[in-house]
Amino acid sequence: MDGQRAGQQPAGLRELKKRRTRYALLRVALDLFTTRGYEETTVDEITEAVDVSQRTFFRYFASKEEAAFTIQDLVEARFLAELRQRPLTETPFEAMHRAVLGSWGSVNEATEALVPVELHLRTYRMIESTPSLLAAHLRRATELEERAALVIAERQGLDVESDPRPRVAVAAFSGVLRVTGRLWGQGRETGLDGLRELTETYLDQLAPTLAGDWSAPREPSDGARRAG
Repeated sequence: MDGQRAGQQPAGLRELKKRRTRYALLRVALDLFTTRGYEETTVDEITEAVDVSQRTFFRYFASKEEAAFTIQDLVEARFLAELRQRPLTETPFEAMHRAVLGSWGSVNEATEALVPVELHLRTYRMIESTPSLLAAHLRRATELEERAALVIAERQGLDVESDPRPRVAVAAFSGVLRVTGRLWGQGRETGLDGLRELTETYLDQLAPTLAGDWSAPREPSDGARRAG
């Protein structure tokens, strides 16, 4: 058998089966979380739907919470990767702004490989409306802010422990994203395009809001015109 034991699967086939099992568990978990409720869904119900053991679930996910945030982990990783690649000629706000917009396409493609985008968007809304997950979401956002601040500090040649500007800039930027996510979650627009447009509109206002004179009349940004 070409040196392969009888009944033993090739490594490539084993890995493919593992990925399929993980994806199936993830899709079922998110679907149950968003239709029945996160707290109401048990691991047993997830594994029964996929016809695997509870032990198999914990081989891929440490907890229900980890499954709930799997796509969010992907989104955050893509954002940080984009931020690291932004040209050093861009200001911190420009780099973060373009990193968010630049990651949309790759995130959309990568998300669809795991779960339907519609299910991802429902999961986002579910996280925002579930107290235990919202608390975890805020904790994770703080951790992401620290990682992003370290990237910004490295880009600018600064030390975050002695210069507060990287953390301040990232905190302001992250605050805008949290606001847009909350508003989108409360609105009628359920599509990814609606979330992107709302995010762009608010990000367009970030630098002018922080640096501008609010008493001076000014023309609305392109994003504001689109929103109107």
